[in-house]
Amino acid sequence: MAQNKLSIIIPVYNEKGSIGEIVKRVDKADTGKAAKEIIIADDCSTDGSREIIRKMRGNYVKVFLEKNGGKGAALKAGIRKATGNIIIFQDADLEYDPNDYRKLMQPIVEGKASITFGSRFDGKQFVPFGKNRTMHPMHWIGNKGLVIAFNFLYGTRLTDAEPCYKMFRADLLKKIYVKADRFEYDIELMCKIVKLGEKIVQMPISYSPRDFSEGKKINWKDGFKALATMIKYRF
Repeated sequence: MAQNKLSIIIPVYNEKGSIGEIVKRVDKADTGKAAKEIIIADDCSTDGSREIIRKMRGNYVKVFLEKNGGKGAALKAGIRKATGNIIIFQDADLEYDPNDYRKLMQPIVEGKASITFGSRFDGKQFVPFGKNRTMHPMHWIGNKGLVIAFNFLYGTRLTDAEPCYKMFRADLLKKIYVKADRFEYDIELMCKIVKLGEKIVQMPISYSPRDFSEGKKINWKDGFKALATMIKYRF
């Protein structure tokens, strides 16, 4: 039986404060017997991230987009380079813990699922303030609204609408065409997965939220775009 290989795609846009650390964490992450391929896709950063990535020493696949296309464009570039039989998306900030990879891989490796998504809320209570806060209250409300809308439109039972951690059998992911290039890429991909009849298995993951002062980019406008995308691909 061939060894499993996990391709980890890290889309980067202006993350000079965290890119070095997240790559270290991904390097150290336990993936069991599966080999790792780390793909860093820079979406034409202007803050010095690009130069940091160029200087990184290690067995990394580096992709440099010639113009800023959006998170989806960076993910697509990474997917084209991926050689693993399993693929996961990894944000370049420090909100998510790569030590969750092994747990997310298990159903795919065992042949019980083709897709696993992390859930930041599965079995957890919402904590709005303090060091153990779940996330910014407005982000939580927006996410819950999108979860309700997606489950209603597509007949699913998801608990998190837009988690970073999305893991796929590579052959399945590579055959799905996604038009969007920006943040709505994730939602369009989810819509098309469900319409293909594929089941999304969600599993609890660790989450350490950051706010706008720390570089958080997604906002309320992206929430409306996500909702519009759900409706568009449902009908």
